[in-house]
Amino acid sequence: MNNKFQPSSLYTTRPSNDGNGVQFWNNPERSGWLMKQGEYFKTWRRRWFVLKQGRIFWFKDNYLSPSSKPRGVILVGNCLTVKGAEDVLNKQYAFELSTSKETMYFIADTDKEKEDWINSVGRSIVRHSKSITDEEVLDYDSRSTS
Repeated sequence: MNNKFQPSSLYTTRPSNDGNGVQFWNNPERSGWLMKQGEYFKTWRRRWFVLKQGRIFWFKDNYLSPSSKPRGVILVGNCLTVKGAEDVLNKQYAFELSTSKETMYFIADTDKEKEDWINSVGRSIVRHSKSITDEEVLDYDSRSTS
């Protein structure tokens, strides 16, 4: 069933409940402009994104302060994959973020920005995944450097 006008469960538009005290305005892991589709009407809009502490916040503008209100929050621990999606959308610099139930699409301004976001979000998925423990992350890290 396609719930075209239902909010996505991949993210929340109630960031006050899911920001969990994260200081998104200070030293993000990654930040920058991306295009994303609207929650109800699937038009593309340019938004400022911030990745920090297992959450991806988005805003209308890039001036952030403690009083800034995110337009939404993605909980990275719920995500399974992040990968390029140029073939899916037929748009240059597109990538997707997926859970077991749904996929959200983004468009970066350059190929380098797309790759940087994919790499940063991918690392965050590994760190914040609910399907693995901290010990398994450490084991994976030690195996990958051997």
